[in-house]
Amino acid sequence: MATIVSGQQMTYEEFLRAYDGQHAEWVNGEVIPMSPVGPRNQQIANFLVSLLQHHCEAKQAGVVLSAPVQMKTGEIAREPDVMVLLPAHADLIKPRSHVAGPADLVVEIISPDSRGRDRGEKFYEYEQAGIPEYWLIDPDREQAEFYHRNERGIYELLPVREGRFESRVLPGVWLEVAWLWQEPLPPLLGVLKQWGLV
Repeated sequence: MATIVSGQQMTYEEFLRAYDGQHAEWVNGEVIPMSPVGPRNQQIANFLVSLLQHHCEAKQAGVVLSAPVQMKTGEIAREPDVMVLLPAHADLIKPRSHVAGPADLVVEIISPDSRGRDRGEKFYEYEQAGIPEYWLIDPDREQAEFYHRNERGIYELLPVREGRFESRVLPGVWLEVAWLWQEPLPPLLGVLKQWGLV
C-alpha cells in the first residue's frame, strides 16, 4: 500500500492503483490526503447511511454509498461522507473503482480541518458538477444546512421548518435536525417507524 504524499501529481488511473481504499482525494492531478475521521462524525455518517439505505431499499429509490468510495466529476475525485444515486444514475457506479459522475445527493460531515474545504471548494465543485442536493452537517457547531440546485444551476438553502428538514431528491426522507446532535443518536427503528417504513 502506497504512502500518501500530499501534492503528488499523477493521472486518475495511477491514483486508483496507488491509493486503492486509502483516505485520499484527487484534484486536478494532485493527491490530497484526508485526515482521520473522528468517532462522532463516523456515528452520524453511519446513522444517515442506515436511514437512507432502508429508505432506498423500501422505495427502490436508489443506491447509498459512503467514504472511502470516490465520486469523480471531471478532473476532481472526492470522497463524500455519504452519497445517494437515484436508479436512473446507477450506471455511474463502477463497482471496482468509483462513481463516474455526480451523485444525486451528497452529505459532508464537517470536521475542524475540513470546514473550509466543505463550505468552499466542495460547495462550488458540487454545484458546478450538477449535484442536485448537498447536505452540510457540522457536529461541533451543531449546525446543518441543506442546499438544492435551482434551475439556474445555483445552490439555494432549503428551509428547515420547525426544526424539520425534508429532502427534495428523496421524497419521504425527512430529519429532525436536533436528532443529529443527540447523544446517543436516536434509535434507528424509531426513525423508520416515523417514516412509515416499519
